[in-house]
Amino acid sequence: MHRSLPLALVTALLLTGTANAAPSVVASIKPVHSLVAAVMEGVGEPTLLVKGNASPHTYALRPSDAGALQNADLVFWTGHGLELFLADALETLSIDATVVELAETPGVTLLPVREGGAFEAHEHEGEGHDHAHEEEGHEEHGHDEEDGHEHEEGDMHFWLDPQNAKAMVSLIAETLSEADPENAKAYAANAERELTELDALTAEIEETVAPVADRPFIVFHDAYQYFENRFGLTVAGSITVSPEVMPGAQRINELNARVAELDAACVFAEPQFEPTIISAITGGTGARTGVLDPEAGLLTEGPDLYPELLRGIAASLVDCLGE
Repeated sequence: MHRSLPLALVTALLLTGTANAAPSVVASIKPVHSLVAAVMEGVGEPTLLVKGNASPHTYALRPSDAGALQNADLVFWTGHGLELFLADALETLSIDATVVELAETPGVTLLPVREGGAFEAHEHEGEGHDHAHEEEGHEEHGHDEEDGHEHEEGDMHFWLDPQNAKAMVSLIAETLSEADPENAKAYAANAERELTELDALTAEIEETVAPVADRPFIVFHDAYQYFENRFGLTVAGSITVSPEVMPGAQRINELNARVAELDAACVFAEPQFEPTIISAITGGTGARTGVLDPEAGLLTEGPDLYPELLRGIAASLVDCLGE
């Protein structure tokens, strides 16, 4: 979709002949990159680290990423609870950059990581996390370390609430303007347009998902509570606590029984992991299957990605739950 530049920015470009050089900006994941790109539109383009269908849960820095971080004036990331690959790199590579941890954005609402949900293994007495990990040969300390970060920071998928995105846009524009005051008017005009579009997007998705809001569904991992809370959806539970840890045979059988018991309409996989266990979990239950993409792995990076991401989640829910 073609995005028209704000009138104030067009006027500024006509008067000056060109935009002033933008700072070197790095964004960690696609949703963050999209919001930064929207604020920078017409001035410059941020560099994205986690490209394509890669997942921040399993990502490893490449040499080109290290170079971008070393040369960055500004780095935007969600925070310590998600991009674990980035925490140490920022301290060693981006020592001269302004690093913005968006989880600390004023106005962003962070929700606690949910535990004990209907589909989490550690709810079952005597068959907690230890059992699930031992069954698959995973060392327990690895998951504990990740959980430790997430418990400290809250649920780090906060971009899935467009009202949180509005707060992020405001901080992004403020940070860019401080680093690059010559382009401050352009950043402000872009941010104003983006805030208006996010309000319209919120109203649009509310209308889209309203007909299926009361129909229960199961997700691959618990990444959707911000979307769920904003739009009044009914998530019955998750297949796995951590997307790196697959359930074993006993756990799959338990999940299959729970899907049938709760009469869940759909079970959703994710494109980054494509678990083959989905068919086993839904077998004989009547539940349909779909795909949700919380990190926009299948979308093309850029300023239009964020609204496409939320519209895509809404459309996938309606397609599966509305059948």
